[in-house]
Amino acid sequence: MTGYYLLLFLHYTGVILLVGNITVTAVWKVFANRTGDARIIAFGQRLVTGTDFGLTIPGIVLTMVGGYGCALLMGYPLFEDLWLIASQILFVVAGLIWLGILVPIQVRQARLAHGFADGGVVSDEYRALSRRWITWGLISTVPMVAVLWLMVVKPA
Repeated sequence: MTGYYLLLFLHYTGVILLVGNITVTAVWKVFANRTGDARIIAFGQRLVTGTDFGLTIPGIVLTMVGGYGCALLMGYPLFEDLWLIASQILFVVAGLIWLGILVPIQVRQARLAHGFADGGVVSDEYRALSRRWITWGLISTVPMVAVLWLMVVKPA
């Protein structure tokens, strides 16, 4: 049972890192953008990239290693229980949005922010990308919250 609890700990730690970071990052990025101060906006954008690599990616890895490890160790049928199937599909949907839409936006924003980090002018392109990032970020958070609910409730 020790192995199970270790895997469960890894899974919960990953979920906390992942869901916590994707929600908090959006909040402080919105507030950074609202200041209108190019230096603060550039700093906020730099933190988005840093926390994605430092918290989101490790969160994804720990969530998957711990979750699949627990399921396999306990003999859960990964493709029979509806809550597990739905969780995996929703996790992939959120990941595809993140990889296909959000990361490219972040890369473009990081390049633009580098140009105004010393107090230059925040471009209209950056502001438009920020609106797209927030919109798609919220959309990608919905399936993650649904996965969290499924993980806790495990409906039949």
